[in-house]
Amino acid sequence: MKQTFYIRAGKRWLDAACSLAGIIILSPLLCAAAIAIRLTSAGPVFFRQTRIGRHGKPFRIYKFRTMVASSAPGAPLLTASGDPRVTRVGRWLRDTKVDELPQLFNVLKGEMSLVGPRPEIPEYVTAYAEHRKLVLAMKPGITGPAARMDEEELLVGQPDQGHYYVTVILPAKLNIDLAYCQNVRCSTDVRLIFRTIAKVAGKIVETFRAPLPVSQFKT
Repeated sequence: MKQTFYIRAGKRWLDAACSLAGIIILSPLLCAAAIAIRLTSAGPVFFRQTRIGRHGKPFRIYKFRTMVASSAPGAPLLTASGDPRVTRVGRWLRDTKVDELPQLFNVLKGEMSLVGPRPEIPEYVTAYAEHRKLVLAMKPGITGPAARMDEEELLVGQPDQGHYYVTVILPAKLNIDLAYCQNVRCSTDVRLIFRTIAKVAGKIVETFRAPLPVSQFKT
């Protein structure tokens, strides 16, 4: 991986500036999401989970909680589309990707980047083939080139979701992420950031154009 100025310093500057601006600009949306979660389901507002970051270092990722707080022992680690554990507010948060916005704090702390490979839990990182571990040379991102894959839809109907994820979805994601890591450019990151912003904004606008009844937000 060629150590360009952008990789050495520019990417971190972009992350710090954009994450801080994002937190400030999106604070009304973040507060509204937190209030909606608190009012419609019991449990914490935020979901925290250990993920593997750059150079294999674990960190705690932040998300808005989208599932019921009390899951049965041995509950699946993966979430397929239509998972009954997802609350109705959580479904909207996941559809719009608003549940991922608290990761702006991970970016500001330097644990993540705006763009990069999505961070995995330790159990799945151990399944990485040796040549695919090169993705750990980059900080994980809120978004990235592999974000186009709709994992939740791909998992629907799979009798062994964990096996299918590890043997089919994860290798495909890592191949996309490897190609990104081998050619990290500012122009690519900016394009992916704006594409993600447009996608999230479009989903939110759709909601306001066709608002759901209040009953839809009850668990």
